[in-house]
Amino acid sequence: MATPGGHYSHVVVANGMAFISGQLPITAAGQQLNSAGFEDQAKQVLINLQAALEAASTSIENLVQVRVYITNINYWPLFNTIYAQWADAALPARAVVPVPELHHGFLIEIEALALV
Repeated sequence: MATPGGHYSHVVVANGMAFISGQLPITAAGQQLNSAGFEDQAKQVLINLQAALEAASTSIENLVQVRVYITNINYWPLFNTIYAQWADAALPARAVVPVPELHHGFLIEIEALALV
């Protein structure tokens, strides 16, 4: 994971839960994918979410809730397909929320809660 761009942690573990901050499409080397297409941004955000889960010694199977912010509701079907492949059998509670814009012009951001 890239170093956080603000005063926060990517993941905080408390009381048996991993609270994962909003993950943006930024590579581990710090490259911002804001000019990439939605599919590439979505895949990078899920890579970042998985890295945060691993940093908290947990996994996709332990996700409890996922909140997804997208800048265009028309991205929902593509995101749902990418997410289903990534999550496989895991079925945490999930919300997909259309928003007018995200930081740095990104198209997607994901935050999550998992058991550790």
